[in-house]
Amino acid sequence: MNDLTLSRRQVLAYSAACAATLGAARLFAQTLPLIQKTIPASGETIVPVGIGTNRFGEGTDPKERAALLATLKKFHELGGRLIDTAPVYGDSEAVLGGLIAELGIRGDLFLATKTDMGGRVKGKASYKQSCEKLKVDKAELLQVHNLVNAREDLAALRELQTEGKVKYIGITISQTSQFDAAENLLKQEKMDFIQLNYSLDDRLAAKRLLPLAQDKGLAVLVNLPFGRERLFKATNGKQLPDWAAEFDVQSWGQFFLKYIIAHPAVTAAIPGTRREQHVVDNMGGARGRLPHADLRRRQEQFFDGLG
Repeated sequence: MNDLTLSRRQVLAYSAACAATLGAARLFAQTLPLIQKTIPASGETIVPVGIGTNRFGEGTDPKERAALLATLKKFHELGGRLIDTAPVYGDSEAVLGGLIAELGIRGDLFLATKTDMGGRVKGKASYKQSCEKLKVDKAELLQVHNLVNAREDLAALRELQTEGKVKYIGITISQTSQFDAAENLLKQEKMDFIQLNYSLDDRLAAKRLLPLAQDKGLAVLVNLPFGRERLFKATNGKQLPDWAAEFDVQSWGQFFLKYIIAHPAVTAAIPGTRREQHVVDNMGGARGRLPHADLRRRQEQFFDGLG
């Protein structure tokens, strides 16, 4: 065996050392202060990384449910509050309701759900059904899902808000083809939140909807922050740039999340995950420093130059 050949024992030892280093780095990241962002309508603050649950209703056998419970428990332990769900996400609302009740963490959470864009029930009836599944009296945020029946349901949501049955109301979109309709609604209807698609490789919202949301005093939730995994595919096998340390980034996921939540119009990003280790990584994006405007431009240039 020549000097450049590593034994299996050496490889395993090296791998263990790398894992220990990564674990220590993540432990250090958890000591950094949590970032807080403000909801314009009320001045309430919230940690700017939440969790999306569009797959929480898939395959909930005991083993999978245990994994979801561990994920939600870790999210709460790391300071997470914002959980976004919807009636059309299979059994996600019901699964969430059971997990939250089991953990006893309802009082620490900011729950967001949506109207039923499947059209089975509308407005107030949809919300009542969601609350029953979530095992709560009310959610913090109720959103018209993907603009379906938007004007009629917004009127119903506004009544619920006036009655004190929900704190905030808003709309959601998830593709750029919906931007025109969303712009019209933002200009004509009163609401508190908009949820939209925005990521390092999907930046149109920064030119159109984010400035409008700021002008209107709306909070912004960002879905698809990883561009349906496109960002991870583009950076697969590549090293983080050294300058990422300037805003306390230790992974590509944090690099992508901090780009989003550093935008002054963005209130929070809601990456979807069912895995505890992903929650740990994602919540690292809610701690420490954020990139300033020049660093955000550098992130764009770096990503665009990957080729």
